[in-house]
Amino acid sequence: MKLLVTGGAGFIGSEFVRQAIGRNYEIAVVDCLTYAGDIARLDSIKNQYKFYNCDIADKAKLAIIFDEFKPNAVVHFAAETHVDRSILDASPFMNTNVIGTNNLLDLAKKMNIQKFINIATDEVYGELGKDGQFYENTPLVPNSPYSVSKTSADMLGRAYHRTYQLPVVTLRPSNNYGPWQYPEKLVPVVILKALHNEKIPVYGAGLNIREWLFVSDCFDAVMTALEKAESGSVYNIGSNNEKQNIEVVKSILKLLNKDEDLIEFVKDRLGHDFRYSVNIDKIENELGWKPKINFEEGIKTTVEWYLENINWVEGKLEYLREYWKIAYK
Repeated sequence: MKLLVTGGAGFIGSEFVRQAIGRNYEIAVVDCLTYAGDIARLDSIKNQYKFYNCDIADKAKLAIIFDEFKPNAVVHFAAETHVDRSILDASPFMNTNVIGTNNLLDLAKKMNIQKFINIATDEVYGELGKDGQFYENTPLVPNSPYSVSKTSADMLGRAYHRTYQLPVVTLRPSNNYGPWQYPEKLVPVVILKALHNEKIPVYGAGLNIREWLFVSDCFDAVMTALEKAESGSVYNIGSNNEKQNIEVVKSILKLLNKDEDLIEFVKDRLGHDFRYSVNIDKIENELGWKPKINFEEGIKTTVEWYLENINWVEGKLEYLREYWKIAYK
């Protein structure tokens, strides 16, 4: 099967590409290499995939790629993903996540694609209190510009399935973490700042709760859906590893032998969702997928990777410091 993977130079997309190449899939990566994209993530499989530098909002260029590569399936990771950035400026999120997704769906329809894997997020559901979980039939009530854009992409995919019978499968993963994550998200920010003995910004009192999914488990779920899921199906992907943000920060500091005095509580994020938690009974029962990596194992592996690959992270520092001045003021 020939797979066109959008966002394949990103954090989760590159994990998928590396592992899919190991399973002998023929891959074309479409990525416009924004600040968060990095072709270095694919160095270990250099010359084993085709690469197209293309913004998915550019439909004309995308059409040429579809015609040339003639994919059998699309795995769509490409997205603007950082909530804080969407609060500062929502426009890129609407352009990539909504217009870009619509372009891909339209071209996939014309190409008679065998399967379209549409990667959404648990944030499409909104937020939870201390109890309960999100199920696949939970109403979608997004609260941030980012989650609104991803909900639009989610709904577009399901609309193309309903209206045109396009074989779309919708996946809603929880918070991913692991090697190669760009250091604007919580886990790599904490690691990088702790290594420099800088104050670590934690929103509010750090009590917001997320479900933490190791990136290789996410790959495994996406590949399982690609190979087994029926057209039109929707699946949550989770880990059952719920942690308060402050717990995550403290666990990283402990692994790095750093003092908790580095923690600095800052003004809470605007519209900050309190908790996400997805029920994964459906994907377990129908496709036989289960997460393998618990949080303690995953966070240890992640910290060790960043220590071993500190040069890659340090290369982002100058740009990041300018962003942090805006994000955490």
